Amino acid sequence: MPQVFQDTDFLNRCLSIAAEAADAAAAVTRGYFRREIDVISKNDESPVTRADREAELAARAVFEKHFPKHGIIGEEQGVSRGDAEFIWVIDPIDGTKQFVTGNIGYGSLFALTWNGEPLLGLIDMPMKHERWAAARGLGTLFTDYRGTHKSHVRACPTLSDAMLTATAPEMFKGPKIPAFQRLSEAVRFTTWGNDCYGFGLLASGFVDLVVESSLGVYDYMALVPVIEEAGGIMTDWQGAPLTLQSDGSVIAAGDRRCLEATLSLLAESL
Repeated sequence: MPQVFQDTDFLNRCLSIAAEAADAAAAVTRGYFRREIDVISKNDESPVTRADREAELAARAVFEKHFPKHGIIGEEQGVSRGDAEFIWVIDPIDGTKQFVTGNIGYGSLFALTWNGEPLLGLIDMPMKHERWAAARGLGTLFTDYRGTHKSHVRACPTLSDAMLTATAPEMFKGPKIPAFQRLSEAVRFTTWGNDCYGFGLLASGFVDLVVESSLGVYDYMALVPVIEEAGGIMTDWQGAPLTLQSDGSVIAAGDRRCLEATLSLLAESL
């Protein structure tokens, strides 16, 4: 069971600071978007650019200024104060492949954990000008050109009615390849290529299920509060809550019945 955290004034302040960090990172990525930029392959063959690194530095500077005792885990700059009670987790560009190919579907992710558990999450879509922000007990707020309003998942009791999305087929390895294929055949249809945006769409009631694997902690931690505060649920492939120690295989569902059916099907396939 999640720990109980009841300091809403602190959470509201953290949401404000997370928004400030998102704005700082977005100013960097927008400045590089659709411009000539070198793309470097990391050790895991995933791409990284100057924009990733500078955007993370801009966000880290905001958190360091306001919360100098908090820890930080960033995809590009590593860990600072990793034993802190509160740790910020940053993915400066979620969907770097989208970014370097001029696709507006990239996002930025910001999370705050408390003793290893997700407390706050923010999904920012800089070129779409959309944002989901959530903190434990405060709900999920979605902002777009029409303003800001509460975000809610939708009911979907059966897999046969579910709309499933995932980032890319290559994220599934070994026995998870046929397991996901079996799941994909059980749902209404499957779409690809949304990265973090798919989780936001689930929180807003347009997608029913997101199933992914091979994620880093910076890829999934911000998503948990956004999904759960919108009324959904997010676990690993065994149904356990997600923490800083999870293995990077995740399921997000808007309806617990859909989650339970997914867990059962995956367990039978692995």
